Formats: sequence, structure tokens, C-alpha cells
Amino acid sequence: MRSEIMALLEELKYRGMGHVLDAELDRAEREGTATPEVLKRLLIAEIGYRRERRLAYRLESARLPWRWTLESFPFARQPGVTKSQILTLAGLDFLARAENVLLIGPPGTGKTGIAIGLLREACLNGYNGRFYNAQALLDELYASLADRSTAKLMRHLTAIRPLVIDELGYLTLKPEQTNAFFRLMDSRYGRASTIITTNLDTPSWYELFPNKSLVDALLDRLQHHCITIRIQGPSLRSPACASPVPQDPSDLAPGSPKTRRRSSAKP
Repeated sequence: MRSEIMALLEELKYRGMGHVLDAELDRAEREGTATPEVLKRLLIAEIGYRRERRLAYRLESARLPWRWTLESFPFARQPGVTKSQILTLAGLDFLARAENVLLIGPPGTGKTGIAIGLLREACLNGYNGRFYNAQALLDELYASLADRSTAKLMRHLTAIRPLVIDELGYLTLKPEQTNAFFRLMDSRYGRASTIITTNLDTPSWYELFPNKSLVDALLDRLQHHCITIRIQGPSLRSPACASPVPQDPSDLAPGSPKTRRRSSAKP
């Protein structure tokens, strides 16, 4: 009978129930558990399994480059960052309001670490976010022009919550990339949150994007609903601030303690 039930669960792809079937049936025999209670335990196991699978998929799809979390961010070594402000952002209310986050500061001040921490927190709470290096994103937009897949790519990028664009700085851009980037930000305006890290304060964006009217329109949309954090502090890469920084993304595997939802200052 057990083998027949297992075969049915496999056919239905109820793998969570299959993983605990023998243990739950053995327990039921020992304790004389009623059938409804056994069924309830099996369903709870299936729900937990699917939740873990969805979480693993979101983390993988987010393309997080490092295993940084907001818990691992060295707030004590970066006086340019207000810890309470970042932990408030970790509540993710800005995503519900479709607000943007703009992190501005010199290299090494922790902009990317904060962006990754917020993105990871969003994934833990059911959002489908994505991390992009700015140049890679602009190159992907440019490549889509060749095979006429820009419209499809734009729809995909517009739906991402949140979209992290890292290292928007002195890039090599073609006019088509500038136009595509404006179209992307316009399509996301008021619909989905974008987190941007940059070492250029907004007045310098006119050097990055030479089309003044386009930059005016871009900044108007980006900053309309925006939380701007300017980090003026030491580089965390300097010898005086150096400490081991996690580099291995292996703790993003399903079931890892760091992939589980936390109730307070979340990972």
C-alpha cells in the first residue's frame, strides 16, 4: 500500500509529502493517530517543501553576486550609513509604494552591500527581484535591438520587483543604450521599485548621459518617488576598515538557515 501511495504522490509531483510519508505513517501506527491528523501533517510538509522551492528559485533568479546580508553589513565601521534607516527599508514598505532607492557615494562605501541586502530581503519575502551590473544591463538592452526582442525584454524588466542596477557610473554608452535605459525607467515609473548604486551624484549624470532633456526627464521620474541615501564615509576596502567579507554564495541553497524568513532585523 505504501508503495502505491508513493507512486501516486510521484505522479502528482507531491514531493514534500513523499519525503515524509514513511515517517508519518510509522508515527501514526505508533501513536494511533487519526487519519485527518495524518493528512494534515502530510499537507503541511508539502506546503513547506513548495515554499522552500519557491524561495530557492527566487534567490537563484535574483543573481545575487555575493552572500552579503543586512546582518553582515559593518554598520559600526561605516559612519556614513544610518543603521536605523537601512533596517526601516528592510521592512520593504518602499516596494509596496513603488518607491526607488538611490545610493550615492564613493567606491567602497557599502552601496552594493546595502543593495544586495535589500534585494535578498525582498526575495525572502516573496518578491521576484534581480541584480544587474549597470553596464551588463545596458549591453543586454543594446543586444536586444539586434534580434528585435527589446519589447519582450522591457516587459520582463518592468515586472521585476525590485530591480537593482549596480555601479551606474562612468560607462561606455551608445545613444541607443541611453534611449533604452530611459524607456526602461519610464516603464517602471510608478509601477515598480528600482535600486540604483552610483558614485555619481545626480548633477554628474549629465556627463554620463549627454542628452540633457532626456536626463531631465529621467531624473524627474526617478526622484519623484525616491529615497536618496548619500554615503560620505571611509572605504570599507581600506586596510583600516578591512575585515573578512563573505564571497561564497553557497548559503543561498534551499534549507540554509540564511534563506529562512527572520522576524526582526532580517538577513
